Amino acid sequence: MRILIMGGTRFIGVSLTQLLVEQGHEVVLFNRGKKPAPVEGLQQIHGDRTDAADLISKLSGETFDAIFDNNGRELSDTQPLADLFKGKVQHFIYMSSAGVYLKSDQMPHVEGDAIDPKSRHKGKHETESYLAEQGVPFTSIRPTYIYGPQNYNDLEAWFFDRIVRDRPIPIPGHGQHFTQFGHVKDLATAMTQVLGRQQAIGQIYNVSGDRCVTFDGLARACAIAVGKSADDAKIVHYDPQKFDFGKRKAFPMRTQHFFASIHKATTELNWFPAFDLVSGLQDAYQNDYLASGRDQAEIDFSTDDEILANVA
Repeated sequence: MRILIMGGTRFIGVSLTQLLVEQGHEVVLFNRGKKPAPVEGLQQIHGDRTDAADLISKLSGETFDAIFDNNGRELSDTQPLADLFKGKVQHFIYMSSAGVYLKSDQMPHVEGDAIDPKSRHKGKHETESYLAEQGVPFTSIRPTYIYGPQNYNDLEAWFFDRIVRDRPIPIPGHGQHFTQFGHVKDLATAMTQVLGRQQAIGQIYNVSGDRCVTFDGLARACAIAVGKSADDAKIVHYDPQKFDFGKRKAFPMRTQHFFASIHKATTELNWFPAFDLVSGLQDAYQNDYLASGRDQAEIDFSTDDEILANVA
């Protein structure tokens, strides 16, 4: 297939591009050209997707069998692209988020659950609805927390920063909230499994790891991943309501249960995550955290210090 990837040079796009090329597809990247392609020799079209006129002028003469929209956040990001290729593409795979789900008393989240109208990801659900309404042959992917090499969000690295420096790990609440991590390479594999599956058209799939983990358990898993014991994780619990952090982010995840069932994806896409949590974290630690030299970097722990100074 001739495939367009929106982005392709960061995190998800890197793993997806590499995998699609390995599978023999012709891959074209559309991005601003600020970072090199993850595979040499790929065609890159440089432009600004937030400028509809620029996007249309750069892509109107191109033809693709499939499109992966990895970085559309709002409907306005994706609508020009969808309109341009409506009726001209076999498959449009959209990167959504499990963050669209309304907080629920019943877990895990499944694909038919209610949507939170106040979610910061509501633009992704609006995009899914638009693609369906317009008859675009789309499939939507809803990951939970994504981790692994080249992660630009401080998730696993937040824990590594503290563990490698033998610092306490401040965790809000009781530490028993369940969350869920999915490795970026497993996510990319699931995305490629969508291609060529007619039954995936018009469907939404949760994609993540096959198990959930408590915040405390995640800290202990990160300790194991860096070569220490689980008991080396110096966990400190605190009440976040007693602090005014302003715009500072004291903890990298929402303080609530947040995990989704991947049953639909495993049964319909012939996919199952290859990484368990510890092996995935070890991959992230060895091939990103250490490789980038972050273990030697200066880290601002002032928010941690404020918390620790006020915890009895």
